[in-house]
Amino acid sequence: MRFLLVLFLLLPVTLHAQGAATLVADDVAIVGGDQLVASGNIEVFYDGTRLSAARIVFDQSTDRLAISGPIFIQSADGTLLTADQASLDPKLENGILQGARLVLDQQLQLAANQIDRAEGRYSQLYKVAVTSCQVCGTRAPLWQIRAEKVVHDEEARQLYFTNTQFLIRGTPVFWLPQMRLPDPTLDRATGLLIPQLRNTDQLGVGLKLPYFIALGDSRDLRLTPYVSRETTTLEARYRQAFLTGDIEIRAAISNDTLVQAPRSYLFAEGTFDLGHDYQLGFDIEAVSDSAYLLDYGYSEKDRLDSSVSVIRVRDYDLTQIDLTYYQTLRDDEENASLPPIVGNISYERRLTDIAGGALTLKTSADTAYRYSTDDGDAGRDVSRFGVQGEWTRDWITASGLVVKAQAGLRSDFYNIENDTSYGQNGVRTVPHLAFTLRYPLAARAANGTQHLLEPTIALAWSDSFGITPPNEDSTRAELDQANLLATSRFSGDDAVETGTRMAFGLRWTRLGAGGNASTLTFGRVHRDRDDGAFNASSGLDGVTSDWLLAGQFTSPDGFRIDGRTLFDDDADLTRAATRFSWDNDWIDLAAAYIWQAPDATESRPDEVSEFTLDTNIQLNPSWSVNLGTRYDLANDTPARATLGAQYTNECVKVDLSIARRYTSSTTVDPSTSYGVSVSLNGFSAGRSGAAPKAACSQ
Repeated sequence: MRFLLVLFLLLPVTLHAQGAATLVADDVAIVGGDQLVASGNIEVFYDGTRLSAARIVFDQSTDRLAISGPIFIQSADGTLLTADQASLDPKLENGILQGARLVLDQQLQLAANQIDRAEGRYSQLYKVAVTSCQVCGTRAPLWQIRAEKVVHDEEARQLYFTNTQFLIRGTPVFWLPQMRLPDPTLDRATGLLIPQLRNTDQLGVGLKLPYFIALGDSRDLRLTPYVSRETTTLEARYRQAFLTGDIEIRAAISNDTLVQAPRSYLFAEGTFDLGHDYQLGFDIEAVSDSAYLLDYGYSEKDRLDSSVSVIRVRDYDLTQIDLTYYQTLRDDEENASLPPIVGNISYERRLTDIAGGALTLKTSADTAYRYSTDDGDAGRDVSRFGVQGEWTRDWITASGLVVKAQAGLRSDFYNIENDTSYGQNGVRTVPHLAFTLRYPLAARAANGTQHLLEPTIALAWSDSFGITPPNEDSTRAELDQANLLATSRFSGDDAVETGTRMAFGLRWTRLGAGGNASTLTFGRVHRDRDDGAFNASSGLDGVTSDWLLAGQFTSPDGFRIDGRTLFDDDADLTRAATRFSWDNDWIDLAAAYIWQAPDATESRPDEVSEFTLDTNIQLNPSWSVNLGTRYDLANDTPARATLGAQYTNECVKVDLSIARRYTSSTTVDPSTSYGVSVSLNGFSAGRSGAAPKAACSQ
């Protein structure tokens, strides 16, 4: 709200002072030689600031402006100031405004009997009423703060309150002698954040009171004491941004009645640009006991993975290095036999125009280390070093047939320890050949709808020479539309497909004139022999695989559904999964269903049949509800359920939530938690944004 001398040396003929301000008024007169009087529809503009008033008198001898209202001042940053009368210096840096109202960021209103301006930085308000709620006549707003005095520091963007009452619908709720709050234009400020009331079966009723500490433009710390009759907890979050990356650390430490020892967890992650296209990433996860994360609602992970990785992706090569440490939280697993330490390094390069095609060369090494020295699966350590190359070429015949040829060779050296069922070390070599024939058929309907039908046949052969290593990295293979035509359907390096096989598929794609899109994929795999590499629930075991049927549909209005199923010749299901989502202005919905047949090799003695639903519905501009569930249909038992409601208007935001976790184990009990948080919009800690205004009833 600063501008230079508005009327000084203002010429009545031109009504314009160069380098100062522009004045527009119905009448301007010089009185007594040292007073300039402007009246009638006054508008003053300077440096993005606009002032309007009914009458302005500038007395050059006292260097004061006497302004009669209604007065309206809008500064370049959007701050609004209104008053009935004002006596100010020409720069509006010092003076008094009576019957004034200050509006910050178009949302927070401060009405005062008087405002004193000082040093061009401070506005001191007396007998103040503060609110961001819609004021309807004489009716008290939903909430307001009344104070004997409020000082607004424009430079620090802080509000300092003295002798303060907080009122709800005009009724005093509590009193504070002193209080400091950030004004709504401040993005980051040290101070208290929105408290949260939390109630759980295990920890009882507790209060979380977060405190935010701004450590600079690039660092901050949030400390959250959490206290109930069952626990005393301190939560922390630290964030820092660097020129080349950023880090975030989340942690907590607790003393509670559930475990007779201190409990804690630490999650940290970060990414950095190392230069020359290299990216460094790290992720640290640690917890004191297996139930802590679930008891406090920090995470639902049942395995922790701490890792460090370096990756470089360029047009012609790929470099990857990563080391991961696993910690299990499951009752039926031990860290010593996971394996807990897994590391790998690889370099891949692609060369073009090699015999009309492309040559991909790759070298890689990995290791899986277990703490246990027991013989067999529980203590086995495996290290591998390998090299491989693959040549591919694509061409299109005159008839439109798309042909793809592949030829490759890979060789791996294995060192195996603590497992007498395998040799200590050895070499395995795997050559492979593959041909893919695809004949696209396209059509366009009169209304613009496009169809594409792609029958495809893939022929492949490979064999393995040398040792047969243990399978550490490909234990969960399954048939899907992505690997139906692949030369290998294993995700890792340890297991390989051998023999001659043929896969055929049929894919239909439809692009509707109205923006709808759908695909449908159908196919299966045949082999010359069963090498026993796949388990029953993969859909790939035996000489002939299960049938694959997969499809997807999307629409412009946010509707999406996709599914996949595997079934045998008798139409008995092996796997089935469906996902559904709908996202628009009033609903955000995601649902999924999965079914899996029993398979002892995947530690699944019983069938899996599970349904999940998560949705948020905007009932009207102010109210929204969300609900979620995860239900075990096979055992007819729920796994989790959540329900929440949120009310938002221009001055308040209320969150209500309830969550029930039904799962249990030897370390985790079922529990229900409740949450309540209320934030006052208009301050930096709770912006109103585009929230709807409460209507004033007549």
